[in-house]
Amino acid sequence: MSKNITTRAEDYSKWYNELVVKADLAENSGVRGCMVIKPYGYAIWEKMQAELDRMFKETGHQNAYFPLFVPKSMFEAEEKNAEGFAKECAVVTHYRLKNDPDKPGKLIVDPNAKLEEELIVRPTSEAIIWSTYKGWVQSYRDLPLLINQWANVVRWEMRTRLFLRTAEFLWQEGHTAHATRAEAVEESEKMMNVYADFVENFMAIPVVKGLKTETERFAGAEETYCIEALMQDGKALQAGTSHFLGQNFAKAFDVKFANSEGKQEYVWGTSWGVSTRLMGALVMTHSDDQGLVLPPSLAPIQVVIVPIYKSDEQLATIKKAVDNLVLALRKLNITVKFDDRTTQKPGFKFAEWELKGVPVRIAVGPKDLENGTFEVARRDTLTKTVVASDGIEVYIQDLLAQIQADLFNRALEYRNTHVTKVSNFDEFKEILETKGGFVSAHWDGTAATEEKIKDLTKATIRCVPLDQEKEEGVCVLTGAPSAGRVFFAKAY
Repeated sequence: MSKNITTRAEDYSKWYNELVVKADLAENSGVRGCMVIKPYGYAIWEKMQAELDRMFKETGHQNAYFPLFVPKSMFEAEEKNAEGFAKECAVVTHYRLKNDPDKPGKLIVDPNAKLEEELIVRPTSEAIIWSTYKGWVQSYRDLPLLINQWANVVRWEMRTRLFLRTAEFLWQEGHTAHATRAEAVEESEKMMNVYADFVENFMAIPVVKGLKTETERFAGAEETYCIEALMQDGKALQAGTSHFLGQNFAKAFDVKFANSEGKQEYVWGTSWGVSTRLMGALVMTHSDDQGLVLPPSLAPIQVVIVPIYKSDEQLATIKKAVDNLVLALRKLNITVKFDDRTTQKPGFKFAEWELKGVPVRIAVGPKDLENGTFEVARRDTLTKTVVASDGIEVYIQDLLAQIQADLFNRALEYRNTHVTKVSNFDEFKEILETKGGFVSAHWDGTAATEEKIKDLTKATIRCVPLDQEKEEGVCVLTGAPSAGRVFFAKAY
């Protein structure tokens, strides 16, 4: 199988684009800026969904579904949110087509079918959900309201890249309402930690937890908590956000409750979400020039078994031995595929499964059966080991756990060696250009300085790290007093 993937060193962006397509994760569609997620890519997303859904439900959340369309007047109710998303909105103005009298077989918009009120295709669901919550909340007994939905949203992007930025994408969005400010802040922090737990322990990607600056904050939020990951090219990627909304949406949509003393109060809100962008993070954190590298927790196929044979009799003998191994692995909840296709040679199969990132490959031929062994190859290290067939299923189980841990540790080492403290702007620019990664620098806290640095370097403040020690200093650009360091980076 010819892979012909551009190497990361040649062109990282091209490598990513080619890998997503050639590994059968996704492809561009007939709709500009939208993607088709192919079965193999969707199988990975399903595993992400299943694990996150379990975590949400363990923390008391329930799933619901809200409309795709939002009346324009409703969308405008919370001004900051509306302004923040205005340039990305797709708008429905008519509800019918009709035959074009001048061009038979063609359709035109029926001018008599104009909507009384235009509909926004949701870029995010705060407006429609908070308008609904008004009818759901009357008393403190109705709180907290802990709702999540799995959905698609549309944000009209001009420049798109598969998974990283598309006009339509899949995500989940949590929307909660609480009786007190403290409860809502606690919820915002809790969900940031849920995301961090998922991304680190399930996706094997280390993250930095922090707060967004006012400029980078979600439109309509009082505070945005985030997790930031670092890709192999030294660029950051926002892997998840959790927003403390204060009472902004409650006031915009008049969501009040009677407290225990019978007094009317506005509820306190949060919203939080992750999207198919995580698929891009997965590809760019672990993969190599041979193709995908998938953590076992996310791999649709964790083990592939490839027979090596010259005759149908040899294949039948190998299959009989492999059937027992497949059963033993499945009893350990390991997903396994026996690739007994007769239309492709073993070399083709090795290359195909390597490209698709299957964590463990087992090769077995007549000599292996004679010797009571299997050849086991690790996708992450591209190393091979001959393993005795007796008890191999436990060996594979332990190996998968080891691969999961090794992938995280490898990414963590890269991230830790790409966090650089700088004390002046020349250093700042040099690190960005030569090394990349997170640049830890003092900032004077003003939006003007933040914007100036972005204009000069294309680097943005990714977050104010939550675990950062307080350290007074002077701003890397202006020399004005600074209360602490923040993390800058170029980002996706």
